Amino acid sequence: MTHLTLFVTHRRALVNYASSIVGTRAQAEDVVQEAWLRFDDASKGRLLEDATGYLYRIVRNLALDGRRRMKRENQYISNDDYEATVEVCQDGVPTPETVALYRDEYAVVMAALAELPERTRIAFEMHRFGDAKLREIAVALNISLPFAHRLVADALQHCKERLGWS
Repeated sequence: MTHLTLFVTHRRALVNYASSIVGTRAQAEDVVQEAWLRFDDASKGRLLEDATGYLYRIVRNLALDGRRRMKRENQYISNDDYEATVEVCQDGVPTPETVALYRDEYAVVMAALAELPERTRIAFEMHRFGDAKLREIAVALNISLPFAHRLVADALQHCKERLGWS
């Protein structure tokens, strides 16, 4: 059985498995797609003894990483942010106060980003505004994956401090 056939055969079960870890089917689909890329890359020119087990292990590790990342990102969202969003969404039109608040916060964030070293700012913008994965950032900036993570985390912390959220 080829690796592609193995993947196609187990795809539905892999998505269900990932979904049980990350919580949503959409995230699970992303995890399984990334797992396939890693599995295919790792198995090129090699014969894997337990290819199915290896594929499931990749999915599990990626799903757990994704869940940890979501927890970390969600800790930066406060109840005030949620309440402001609800206030905007109730009638579909933000209040003038909400607009002014968001404009002020936007100006603070833009100023905070301008204070960052260029590589840190680029990494943060790629991750937050361009939806780039840390691996893509590491490749684009020719840095290690842990360093890409550190740059994004540093930039986020800097913005939080400037907003008075820390």
